[in-house]
Amino acid sequence: MTTTSFRSATTRLSPMMLPLVLLTLLTGSCAPAPDTAVTATEPSPTGSSTGTAAPPAGQPQVVLPDGFEVTLELAITPEELAQGLMFRPKLPEDRGMLLIFAEERLPSIWMMNTLVALDLVYLDATGAVVDVVADAQPCPGEPCPRFTPKQAAKAVLEIPAGTAARHTVTEGATLEFTRVPEFSSGG
Repeated sequence: MTTTSFRSATTRLSPMMLPLVLLTLLTGSCAPAPDTAVTATEPSPTGSSTGTAAPPAGQPQVVLPDGFEVTLELAITPEELAQGLMFRPKLPEDRGMLLIFAEERLPSIWMMNTLVALDLVYLDATGAVVDVVADAQPCPGEPCPRFTPKQAAKAVLEIPAGTAARHTVTEGATLEFTRVPEFSSGG
């Protein structure tokens, strides 16, 4: 096949392949594991409190028990919950994602195609911590472990590994949320 023919064949296949590639990326990685899993999306372009610009006003935030503030991305839709934090090469300590479910449940989180280790903080509807999985490691391929809380959770806070321990996030602690309407303390 000549170079011209190869390009022509590639051009004909590309439009047909694009939906398949997108579907594979959205569903085949850090998505809910078979049945009920949810996992750990591109961090906001703002910097962290470690020397770069402050997050823009109006961003959802959580205040950890020691007063440390984490700027949040919210994952609410099925697509956002499926994407989670997969394919991100890094996550600053003052950034995280809050996966919010329509109702309390026992979500099973996996780390498929998540590139950074995370602490998974399971929360009830009031923001009380019901379970913490520290240092959940990335999973490059099946089989991946599933992380399920001890009791039903309304949300999962995903933060960089070690953040929960450094900022006294433990079972029974209550986290304070700003600009997260799903929580009673949500401001």
